[in-house]
Amino acid sequence: MSRVSQNRNVVPGTEGYSAQAGSLVDSYESVVFDELYRPLLELLPTGGKALDVGAGTGRDAAALAQRDFQVHAVEPTAELRSHAQRLHPDANIVWVDDSLPDLAQVHASGERFDLILMTAVWMHLDESDRARALPQVAGLLASSGRVFMTVRKGPVPTGRRMFEVPIDPLVSQAQSLGLTLLRQHEFADMLGRRDVSWSMLAFEKENRV
Repeated sequence: MSRVSQNRNVVPGTEGYSAQAGSLVDSYESVVFDELYRPLLELLPTGGKALDVGAGTGRDAAALAQRDFQVHAVEPTAELRSHAQRLHPDANIVWVDDSLPDLAQVHASGERFDLILMTAVWMHLDESDRARALPQVAGLLASSGRVFMTVRKGPVPTGRRMFEVPIDPLVSQAQSLGLTLLRQHEFADMLGRRDVSWSMLAFEKENRV
């Protein structure tokens, strides 16, 4: 297991996670990847290279590594990254200190990915950063690569930075970048929060000749 170069700047959207990292481990790890992404599992590529953006405690990165992916796990919060490396020591996971909207470290690596996963990340970006981030994400996809993402809907917890994310403009921008919507699924919060719900989206990059 290794970690590529670090970005030590404070990242907007990570507010609250550093101080609460220890208390978040149990709740994050209680959610099982196969249960969370069950509506999209038939769309999951068979191995290859995966990018997990906002990898948190490493739960999803570990699940992808077990499915024969070579995973770049991006997590800008050092405390969460430390827990993740302790909980999920896997030679198939490379830990990256990077962040949206630019993912500068990942772009500098020159890697292209068959799957990009963004679980509970997109709502941390404001409208201008979302518009800037999606082309960066699309540019990291291999031909016919796929993006899986979940988008949170509900009140903003105290001390966090989150924004409402209208789904239709997101889909429209994705389509303008050559990303075809494969599936959209609405679901209740898996941690039992009654005022929180989610949208799950799967896109595929058009194979343009």
